[in-house]
Amino acid sequence: MQKITPHLWFDSEAEEAAEFYTSIFKNSKILEVARYDEAAEEVSGKKAGTAMTVRFQLEGQDFMALNGGPVFKFNEAISFVVDCETQEEIDYYWEKMSAVSEAEQCGWLKDKYGVSWQIVPRALSELLSDPDPAKVHRVTDVFLKMKKFDIQKLKDAAEGK
Repeated sequence: MQKITPHLWFDSEAEEAAEFYTSIFKNSKILEVARYDEAAEEVSGKKAGTAMTVRFQLEGQDFMALNGGPVFKFNEAISFVVDCETQEEIDYYWEKMSAVSEAEQCGWLKDKYGVSWQIVPRALSELLSDPDPAKVHRVTDVFLKMKKFDIQKLKDAAEGK
């Protein structure tokens, strides 16, 4: 088991969300579901048999999801970065996960549960660490105007096209 595991607090969608995420990412699976029992029903307000916690794995990274009620909501202060090699990968994750078009900016999207994700091309970090400040400026100027990243447009900007 890994030392640090991201923990996601849902109102009542933990199991559904884990199933959703594991259907999108390869090498992913639900590891364990603990359910509320009759004793916890009164305290939690969750019906006995409802998932309490769900341990799942996405691309080898363990996560824990909790059905904790409507007390806390997700926000952009925490997001998960998905490192993509190709435009096809970016397009795939964007199509599967983006559910709030108003939240889209600079590769960031929000899924139907309110969780923020950054769908980022690996090429971006290379372009932004180029020793030529003019290239970096052009790339930055272009990517700040994007919602979903376009790798070719980023490379074109670096080349001054």
